[in-house]
Formats: sequence, C-alpha cells, structure tokens
Amino acid sequence: MNYKKRAPEFALLFFCFLASGTAMSDESSVPPPMTIRLVDVAQEAGVTLLNVTGESSKDYIVEVNGNGAAFLDFDNDEDMDLLIVNGSTLNNLRKDGDPMVALYVNDGYGNFTDVTARSGLNKKGWGMGVCVADVDNDGFEDVYITAFGPNVLYRSNGDGTFTDVTARAKVGDTHWSTSCAFGDYDRDGYVDLYAANFLTFDETKIERRGCKYMGADAMCGPLGLPGEPDTLYRNNGDGTFTDVTQRAGISDPGHYGFGVIFSDLDNDGWPDIYVADDSTPNLLFQNKRDGTFSEVALFAGVSLSEDGREQAGMGVDVGDYDNDGNFDIFVTNFSNDSNTLYQNNGNGIFSDVTFPTGLGQSSMAYLGWGTGFVDLDNDGRLDIFIANGHVYPGVDGMQTGSKFLQTKQLYQNLGNGRFREVTEEVGGGLLIEKSSRGAAFGDYDNDGDLDILVINLNDLPTLLRNDSRNGNHWLTLRLVGTKSNRSAIGTRVEATVGDHRQIAEVRSGGSYLSHNDSRVHFGLGKATRVERLEVRWPSGLVETFEDIQADRFLTLTEGEGISGSRK
Repeated sequence: MNYKKRAPEFALLFFCFLASGTAMSDESSVPPPMTIRLVDVAQEAGVTLLNVTGESSKDYIVEVNGNGAAFLDFDNDEDMDLLIVNGSTLNNLRKDGDPMVALYVNDGYGNFTDVTARSGLNKKGWGMGVCVADVDNDGFEDVYITAFGPNVLYRSNGDGTFTDVTARAKVGDTHWSTSCAFGDYDRDGYVDLYAANFLTFDETKIERRGCKYMGADAMCGPLGLPGEPDTLYRNNGDGTFTDVTQRAGISDPGHYGFGVIFSDLDNDGWPDIYVADDSTPNLLFQNKRDGTFSEVALFAGVSLSEDGREQAGMGVDVGDYDNDGNFDIFVTNFSNDSNTLYQNNGNGIFSDVTFPTGLGQSSMAYLGWGTGFVDLDNDGRLDIFIANGHVYPGVDGMQTGSKFLQTKQLYQNLGNGRFREVTEEVGGGLLIEKSSRGAAFGDYDNDGDLDILVINLNDLPTLLRNDSRNGNHWLTLRLVGTKSNRSAIGTRVEATVGDHRQIAEVRSGGSYLSHNDSRVHFGLGKATRVERLEVRWPSGLVETFEDIQADRFLTLTEGEGISGSRK
C-alpha cells in the first residue's frame, strides 16, 4: 500500500534499461457492441460464507488485506467446485482463530453445497490465500492455504476428504504469507511451491493509530515495518519439500510480497517467477535452467512504473493481450496511482504501456486487488477484470475521489492494442459496491464462458455468472501430465484460427490470494473449428492436433492425445 510517492534512488538506472512503448494504432473509433452480461448469483447458488477479516474499524494492517478463493475440481467429476479462504480477528486468534476454509461442492447444475464439515478442512486460524495442484501425482488435487500464522498443506484422500500433511511435507511457513503458487521450476515432474510473505506483525509493538493518510489518522504500515522474505520449496517427490530459497537464488530483500505467479515469460520452456510487492519494487526471478534463478526485474522493466516509482503491487496476472506470442504482465496498485500493464517486447525487456493502452487514468480512484486476463465475450482477445476496495473506512470522509466500497472494473480488449472501460455498460454485478479482495476465474456452470468469484472484506462473496450471449464459440482443454507433473502446470498451448494465434498456460495461483480453474480456455469468435493446437509440455514433448471442433470440453493426456470430449 503505497502511502507515499517516493522516487527510488535507482530510477535513473531503470530508464537506461526501459524499452520504449510500442505505438498503438486505433483501427476504429466505433466501439464494438456490448454483449457481456455478468449477474451476481452467489446467494441463489448457495455461496454464502460471511468473510471475517478483522474488526470494522480496521485499526491494524492485518485486518485490511482480505482473503482469496479457488475454483477446483476436488472430486474429479469435471464440475468446478469452490474453496473460500476465511480470516479472523485478533481477539478470536487468541482463542485459535476462525475456520480457515469453506469448501463448496458443485452439483453439476451450478448449485453449491457447503461440505466443509465432512471434508477434513477443519483447521482454525487466520487464513489468507490458496493455491491448488496435484502435489503427489496421484490424480487428485491437493490444497495449500497461506495464513497469518503457519500455512497448511492438505492432501486429497481421493474420496472427497483431505488430510493435513503440513508437518510431514515441511511446508508450514510461519511467516505472514499472502499469495502462493505451484510450478515445476526444475521440470522434474513434481510441482514446487512458492509462498509470498508480507511483513512482521506484532500487535504489542505496532501503533494502533497515529499514522496518517491524507492528513487523517490511519492504521500503520507497511512502510516502516520489517518485510519478510518469500519462500521457495522444492518438491522432493516423496511427499516432502525442501526450503531451497537461498540455494535457488530467490533473493528477496524483505519486500512486502502480495501477488505471485509462475510463467515462462522469456519463451525458453522454463517457468520464471514474478512477484508483485506492496510499496517496494516488484521482483522477476528468471529461471537459469540449472535449479537457480536470477532477479532481473529492474533490467527487464517490470520492477517500477514508467516514471521510475515504486508502486503498491497487489494482484498480478499474465496473458498475451496483444496476441503476439509473448506473455504480458498486469499488476493492480493502490488508489491515486494507476494499475500497470507491462508489454512483453519479446527480447527480455518489457514496456509500461498502461496509459497508451487506455488503462491508466480510469483506475486512479480505485484500489485494485484480484485481477485476471480473461476473455469474457469469447472473441479471442483477453479482457481485464479488476476487483477493487479501499483499506481505510474513513476514506469516505476525505476529499480524495475514492471510496471504501468500490465497484469492480472491466476493460474490453479492442483488438488494436487498446482497452476500453465498459464497467458502466456491462453494469449488473460489476456495479455492486464492496471492499473486494481476491478474485478467481472459471467456468463453473460448464456453458463455455468464464465466470468470476470475488471475495469481499467482512461481507458475502460475489459470484458473477457470465450470461453473455453473442454467438461466439470457444474451446476448453483439461490437460493431464504423464511424464510431466500430473496437473500439467507449466504446459503451454497455442491455438491457431486463420491468422489469429492465441497462447495460454496451465497455472496454479495468480490474481490475488486465489487460484483459477486450471483448464485452458480459448474464445474463438465466429470460428467453428481450431485449425491447429500446439501443446508444449514441461517434459519437453511437443504435440500438435489439427481440425478441432469448437464448443467442446476436451481432455488431452501427455503422449496419449485426446482421451475424452463432451459438449
């Protein structure tokens, strides 16, 4: 949370390495017709957990960061279930805290039932975020929960229940962890784990009030409080992990870690790690392909804003918004600042194109958290969704142009390198004002378009069902690794329709404190077939498939081809 605008001492060095932004052409001044429709159906769908994250007065920084959620298929029935992480209060935490997790099973018709009590996900504490992967390659998804306090790894028993295996796995990070992500950084067939850590919080040593925001009293932090270094765990393949943070070169100097994502940002076949940091420079760990990383964010142009400022990175996502075959980075930031879009130039250097693409000015009044590159209208171009909400309840009485409860934001990709904010046009669930935090994306009703789950601070969740009807086609792929990790995390898929090319990755984690539907989804516009699919697995195997019919859910198994499909 960047409460002060500070000019870093290395801003000049940043400008020396920053590539100039690509010029954007405006192919048409006429906006496309609005066909996106998002309806909040949380209550009727049965998703009714009331989030607990501190007291309403928000006297301490631990009370304002909120929680995340996950779309996952824990019972392997091909319907997306939901997991919501819950926080606590300082008073409750002295008595073991609140239930950290709520698990909802999908009945196949988009209705959810709370099955937490019988799932074994019963630990109490102060939960923060979640990431999901098949840690032991047994065909069932396991769950990692980050926390203000020890993190927890739950192993799936394969029967709808879970067992806490944290102690044996040695992943009970006791720092204040925020986002997490799984990724097979050494490509040995087992997913490794990255936990982003925030800061050292001691209620007895931190002022309850006395700090200032816009001249008014406010809770203190993060600036002035000690940050905590992140943690990288290597999966040993036997149910245990080893902390390899130092050995692997994860040189986090105690930044305030929030969002984290594994992605192959330099197209060399090896996953890199990007971390969005609050009030400190963002980090990019480039995979050196020998089990170690090199931190290159400043040189790559993804550490600071275009004018050389530290921002307040909250959420992060990666996607190829301009369909040039390179993954770009989007980071949400604090109010009175813009969110940031870094365009991948394909040469190891990124350009801050936030304002040229139309994403800058309209985000200044908002405080962004969960986010995603997501093709909500299935036109083959990635739109951008942002969950917003302030941290200071008293901001409503300030002359800042911002509010504590905020609407979500949606930017439609125009296909010419620019975005157009369409929040008001879409309306519906986007305009419901909450102080939102985590956001997860997935097709929970299996109708071919992507839906959104948003977690709101001290409030009920928002489940935005995508009811868009525009005749556009789609393709959804479930990938299963054999030699690669079973979750196929890190697999890169390229879909070609005519001269239009899209790329996507299987990922775990991202957004803010959240985990998305791990199936790969492509919007196809008016095309009824995909001419060519190229699948690059983490093992190095490359497979191609041709003439794929649209509007299908396909399962692709490494080395075995298409093993199942359904409408």
